[in-house]
Amino acid sequence: MADDHSRPASASAQPPIPTDERRAGPRRRVLKTGAIEFGNEAIPCTVRNLSPHGACIEVNSPLWFPDAFVLAVDGLRHTCRVAWKKDRRIGLRFS
Repeated sequence: MADDHSRPASASAQPPIPTDERRAGPRRRVLKTGAIEFGNEAIPCTVRNLSPHGACIEVNSPLWFPDAFVLAVDGLRHTCRVAWKKDRRIGLRFS
């Protein structure tokens, strides 16, 4: 007679992959002023971490903005897409 405890755990029972391991490379912590640019609009933001592949930003309020836009920081402009949102924090993937 088979014991329920001897069956392998399903994929949904596996712990989630840590966010750090899904990133293309390590991000470094920063505290910089940036801007979300789309159309003729620019929304100020704070850049919390940054890598060649993406960034985490924080906005003053969770306003609507498109899923793809330009992040301007340190005189550079990065075309990006929203990877995730949580409250006022937004994870970005650079294109």
